[in-house]
Amino acid sequence: MFISSAFAQTAAAGDTQSTLMGMLPLVLMFVVLYFVMIRPQMKKAKEHKAMVEALAKGDEIVVAGGMLGKIAKLGETHIHVEVANGVEVQFQRSAVVQVLPKGTVK
Repeated sequence: MFISSAFAQTAAAGDTQSTLMGMLPLVLMFVVLYFVMIRPQMKKAKEHKAMVEALAKGDEIVVAGGMLGKIAKLGETHIHVEVANGVEVQFQRSAVVQVLPKGTVK
């Protein structure tokens, strides 16, 4: 009876190593998640922010809804896009998805 309780107490000392080994898969999954999902998303957001900050009057763009046009006016948070002769639509700057090469929009 006394021997089994003493044996159980010594077995608990080796339990810390098994606890660390049990947490290892969780840590590895977080590292993989970071490199597969979080890091590429942060990189894409950084590139989009740089593109939006570099917008200039006359750039031809695609807006999130799929509308094409030329930038007519630039504001701090909004842009005016000319979608047809004399027709301007106002969008948020963050709605710009892509800057097209010159001459794409006619």
